[in-house]
Amino acid sequence: MALIRTIAMLGAGGVLYLTPMVFHQAQFSAGRVTEGLALAAVAGTLGRMLSGVLLDRGLNCSVPVLLAALMAIAGDARLMGTGSFAGYLQGQVLLGMAMGFYWPAVELAVPLSCAPVSSGRAFALTRSADALGIAIGALVGAVLAARGWLRGIYVVDIGCMLLLLLVLRRQGLPDPRPREALAHPSPWGQWIPGLLPLLAIAVLATAMPALMQSALPLELVRGSLQRRALPVSLGALTIGLQLGLVLLLQWPVGQALARRPVTTGLNLSLLSFAAGNLLLAASALSERGLALLLLAQLPLALGVTAFLPTATEAVVERCPLEHQGLGMALLSQCFAISGFGAPLLAGRLLDGQGHGTGLWLLMALACLGGLLLVRGLGPRRTFG
Repeated sequence: MALIRTIAMLGAGGVLYLTPMVFHQAQFSAGRVTEGLALAAVAGTLGRMLSGVLLDRGLNCSVPVLLAALMAIAGDARLMGTGSFAGYLQGQVLLGMAMGFYWPAVELAVPLSCAPVSSGRAFALTRSADALGIAIGALVGAVLAARGWLRGIYVVDIGCMLLLLLVLRRQGLPDPRPREALAHPSPWGQWIPGLLPLLAIAVLATAMPALMQSALPLELVRGSLQRRALPVSLGALTIGLQLGLVLLLQWPVGQALARRPVTTGLNLSLLSFAAGNLLLAASALSERGLALLLLAQLPLALGVTAFLPTATEAVVERCPLEHQGLGMALLSQCFAISGFGAPLLAGRLLDGQGHGTGLWLLMALACLGGLLLVRGLGPRRTFG
């Protein structure tokens, strides 16, 4: 399971974080770049819901992942060869659909295959595998940028998807059908309301990775109020720094939080995101703001490592067994919502203000406000 996720995220690492730089080089405005990212998020909506519903009906977890790999290959091929806005949108739609099918399946596979290890520790391990793959992928992308072939990130992703297909052929993911269904399945009204505060927190928290993939790369290469623009290769390395920190922190942070209530991890995540955003905003006020920008990567990475395994474990705690596929799809849908709204807002602010200071201050306030939602989370639910 960890191997599958490492391979998938190695290919995705460069594509997710460096695609904005590819099309910045193609003279796309920030608005156009972020519109494509938002469209990818919308395209993923259908894939997430289909994947979740089919998994709850007994579809093997391998099938959505196989479909995702094929769609990712098609999307990479389109983005690698296009310089037009239409081609960019087509590639983003394919990649968005791929991510939509992928996430509910690989997340549901964790509690299905982790016994006798607790699901909390298993999520920490798989998120560490994700972080390893993304960090290596972004580092490879930075090397390709330094050599002047940034679009090589799509070749890397295609190669990883082909390898993923081979691994899945030899080692499939779990089948949900052996799970015992409850004699009287829980009606939606019994568990959905308790999930709503968590989903609201997830929309807010997942906006930060979306902005790290869209607004931050653009601001790095465009510059801010007083902070100078960075070369594309140095901007890619800065993104790689945050991903490297996520890799180093994911396992120890995930392990520590797995022994504590999920509210602890959610509070830590929102506070860390707020601190990171404040540092990003402050970095724009000096020509030497690069030091603050680099320092901001630490709390941003801590926020990611605290949120991802905690939120997934919280869904497992609050969903009845026979609806966990749909629960994972709803959590994944929060990535789609924030992935749609956050890049659009960021693009408008970057083009309108010429910098991202207002955006980072707005996100810091929103994260602090999200602490009130954490207080509204109820205790762990039991069903049946």
